[in-house]
Amino acid sequence: MSEYSIRRETPEDYRAVEELTREAFWNVYKPGADEHYFIHQMRNHPDFIPELAFVAELDGRIIGNIMYTKAWLEDETGTRKEILSFGPLCVAREYQRHKVGSALIEHSFGIARGMGYDVNINFGNPGNYVRRGFVSCKKKNVSFAVEGNYPTALLVCELVPNALDGKKWMYIPSTAADCCEDTAAVEAFDAGFPPKEKKWMPSQEEFYIYSHSSVIR
Repeated sequence: MSEYSIRRETPEDYRAVEELTREAFWNVYKPGADEHYFIHQMRNHPDFIPELAFVAELDGRIIGNIMYTKAWLEDETGTRKEILSFGPLCVAREYQRHKVGSALIEHSFGIARGMGYDVNINFGNPGNYVRRGFVSCKKKNVSFAVEGNYPTALLVCELVPNALDGKKWMYIPSTAADCCEDTAAVEAFDAGFPPKEKKWMPSQEEFYIYSHSSVIR
């Protein structure tokens, strides 16, 4: 593959990034997709971090992107720690398995460290992340909402070694994705893109299993 560059997203990129995101996620986790609507709304959410919105560009075409929101961890004393959560992370299908996604992660992690962030947490398919340094939330004592609940899909990456210091934590995500609960708004936004067929794919059942199961031991 020819050389590509990574740079900050600009307003001129917004539509191309939304189109790329729609294509990358269509029928992957559900019939159709709402991730393109999510990022459209995310940019106006107070938890969005524009300094960490990057695109990968090849010959003038955007072939990948990554975006971040703030999230939080709360320890047993009620003290909160601001952390990061990236997503969507997507790469054009013809450029997947060319390490574009890994390059976007590593580039943005480097910038994030310089901004003082030391932890990133994602909710996703473990197969996509464990080779990039993510581990089960259980290994880092990070529970989700209810103490003792360690979802299989909740994955932790320390940008700085031992940043979590062995404490018990509860993960508090951003509300940025709540906009996707308005299915009518999602459908109205999607109507502005070329029609695509919604259908069931095995990846949807795979993610359902991951997102509805927990690590017990």
